Amino acid sequence: MQRPAMNPSLRLPRFAWAVLAFNLAVILWGAYVRATGSGAGCGGHWPLCNGEAIPRAPSVATMIEYSHRVSSGLALLAVVALAVATWRGRPKGDPARRGALVAVALMVSEAALGAALVLFRLVAENESMARAMFVGAHLFNTFLLLGALVLTAHWAAGGARIGLAGRRREAWSFAIALLGLLIVATSGAVAALGDTLHPATTLTQALQQDLSPTSQLLLRLRVLHPLLAAATAVFLLLLAVRIRRENRQPEVRNGARRVILLVLLQIALGLANMGLLAPIGLQLGHLLLADFVWLATILFGARVFALEVDRSPKS
Repeated sequence: MQRPAMNPSLRLPRFAWAVLAFNLAVILWGAYVRATGSGAGCGGHWPLCNGEAIPRAPSVATMIEYSHRVSSGLALLAVVALAVATWRGRPKGDPARRGALVAVALMVSEAALGAALVLFRLVAENESMARAMFVGAHLFNTFLLLGALVLTAHWAAGGARIGLAGRRREAWSFAIALLGLLIVATSGAVAALGDTLHPATTLTQALQQDLSPTSQLLLRLRVLHPLLAAATAVFLLLLAVRIRRENRQPEVRNGARRVILLVLLQIALGLANMGLLAPIGLQLGHLLLADFVWLATILFGARVFALEVDRSPKS
């Protein structure tokens, strides 16, 4: 029996969500590269791997790093394809078009930051502040990329435009929450780098590393992450609870509920990550949940600031 053809209006949104999902997978694999110390698997070469387009007789570290490079290249092509499809499939002035272009620009900067880590040899056992800064900037850019992609998918699926006029209080609240999440993500990247380079065998040892004035700087910075995360989580929870109480729109209330649930789950996973001394599996889960909190907060904000004019049926 012949399968019915997909509605053309659904193709672009589905493709946009698929591109977002693929980028999430690439981000997790990149974190695995860092956690396993495989970032130098291709030596100091980029885009070649140990001077070769396809490495011969590669080690495990080389295969891990090389597969990340391949998947990152595919992610770049997917984002470019999304931008082309969006510009062809959406009318002039549609916000999805701008979202897709921003995603392309951020994808290019994402690739540049990744290349810089390799070319400047800020990988493997390098524990310099330069590496910490590049790693933090890399994840900062990653979150911005995910934000552009989720808004592109949201708008491609018919989501309303965003308008901030007359909503100064809420706009500032969301700006603070989003900035807080970006800072927490950046500090989390530095903390994870410290966990990788200086793993502790007991919780007591980990606390001693964090608090000792003679510890390596990455370890002394690690203590900032849970403090920043706790402050941001409390602020975001209070914001979501307040808006859910004041706003009667179902999509806004559902968005608030998702944010609250994800933040609470992230707190629990963060505590487990600390208590179990950051095993790789929990690190990846913690990062994925951080991505979900970020995406859910952006979509929550998009629904809070949705312009009513865009809610009318379109011919």
